[in-house]
Amino acid sequence: MVMEKTDRKTTPGCANCKEGIWCTTSVPLFGALPEEVRQSLTEHAIRTTGAKGSTLFRVGEKVDSVLIIRKGRIKLCKYDADGNEYILDIIHDGDAIWENLFLENAVFPYSAVCLTKVDFCEIKKSEFIRFLADRPSIAMNLISLLSLRLKDSNEKALLLSIRNPEVRLAGFLLDRDIRCVGPEIKLKLEDIAASIGLRPETVSRILSRFEKARLIKRLGQGKILVTNRGELKKIYEASRSVKLPAKNKTNP
Repeated sequence: MVMEKTDRKTTPGCANCKEGIWCTTSVPLFGALPEEVRQSLTEHAIRTTGAKGSTLFRVGEKVDSVLIIRKGRIKLCKYDADGNEYILDIIHDGDAIWENLFLENAVFPYSAVCLTKVDFCEIKKSEFIRFLADRPSIAMNLISLLSLRLKDSNEKALLLSIRNPEVRLAGFLLDRDIRCVGPEIKLKLEDIAASIGLRPETVSRILSRFEKARLIKRLGQGKILVTNRGELKKIYEASRSVKLPAKNKTNP
């Protein structure tokens, strides 16, 4: 499948952004950095806007910066020889793409496509490493974050190993319900299917069953509200000995 990059609007110096909010403030990657370092990194960042449907980078392109999502959603995906899409993850406000930054001659192992208009910042690799060079203690924070990413990858692999499509979809909805920004899961049917290796029509049928059982509510325009998390967990945990964390919502 051939993907074309679209033009992106860039603005140097995020410190001058209209909102007056540093892009490094809410990102776990920078949590251990002193305030003055986070501020300095922000001043060296480039504010960028990606249009909905645009490709930020492709598989095999060189990794030369940290990407911080201020607002919007991005899918990380791969395509096979027949053009079939496989979504590895969907990230949003406050997330960052940086895992391969410290590898020599690192390239992206996936492509990144904007699901919505995306407002993000780029901090060049050279700038980021220069600020970390004299602060080895921060490496522990990076190791911790990498461990969490590895845990997430293992859980995704476990989910995809489930043969029962209903159980697989229940697990996916539980995970996205925790990670989504706001009360609803905002994903198109095709994106859900590509995330868990099912056909869109299969996902649609199961969602209809879940809605009839009052476990979810489809709100239209690719929005799903989980209305009974407890029953979804029962479906998932009936065949998996996996305990998922609870999310503080009105309904269980």
